Amino acid sequence: MTTDKPVPRSPLGILASATATHGTGHPDDIALPRLPGFVESAFSPLAYEVVRQCLAERPDGGTSRSWGSPRASEGERGGEAETGGGSRTAVALAGLMGDTTTADLASRRMVAGRVHNPLLFMQATPNSVLGHMSREFRITGQMFSLSTLDDSLTELLAMADLLLEDPELDRVLVLGVELGGGERAAAVYRELAVDSHPLAGLPANAGRAAALLLARPGTGAPVTVRADQTLDSDTGTAACPGSIQGLFDLASAHRRLSRDGGSHRLATEPQAPAFILTADSEARKETETHAHQ
Repeated sequence: MTTDKPVPRSPLGILASATATHGTGHPDDIALPRLPGFVESAFSPLAYEVVRQCLAERPDGGTSRSWGSPRASEGERGGEAETGGGSRTAVALAGLMGDTTTADLASRRMVAGRVHNPLLFMQATPNSVLGHMSREFRITGQMFSLSTLDDSLTELLAMADLLLEDPELDRVLVLGVELGGGERAAAVYRELAVDSHPLAGLPANAGRAAALLLARPGTGAPVTVRADQTLDSDTGTAACPGSIQGLFDLASAHRRLSRDGGSHRLATEPQAPAFILTADSEARKETETHAHQ
């Protein structure tokens, strides 16, 4: 394969996928969940929601309680966070600009001479919501935040592939979040000479997020994804820098193949590697049996 873009060298199993949108006008838009300490912005609530959905779909993380449930009380948790599957799961969050809603609000307050709000500074850092989720869902593996001008899906799959080389890890939870319009986002896209982006024209607090729970094939994953060995420049559409659209497309294909079987070729953009998704019939049966118990 001849490409400078990072790609997963080995196949990955998709255990679960989730998407969420807010304020986009889409019929499936959700009301944002309440997160203590996170206000004004949709960024962190959307990140939380797609992680919650993924872990609820695959709760077999090695503990007696479901990962998809809010954390247990201190007495109930005991040593689960130290010994359960959460310690064998890494998390990677990608987005071009992070929480621009909060960053813009903090900047406007500063320019107006208003008192600094430390809460806004805290939540403007993507790692803050990762820390919240690690406590809420007892995930104690490595956590990373990425900002990339490349396709977020390709970056995240390559990172998951690298992380799963660690024998201490079983799973990698990858997610991407992007918000709607706003002064900061508009300025960045102008600098990048982008005519439009997926959430152009929407309010600053509109947003969308997608997540995938990944492992190696053979771990009960109903769908496997691998990089296509043929670099086809004639497929795919030019992606907005840092776009998470590929995550949405992969999540959609995962749900369809988990239900119907078969295979699917996903092209993210021209001059970039495509991905081949293949359903594992035995893993699908196991997943369906688990879902109906």
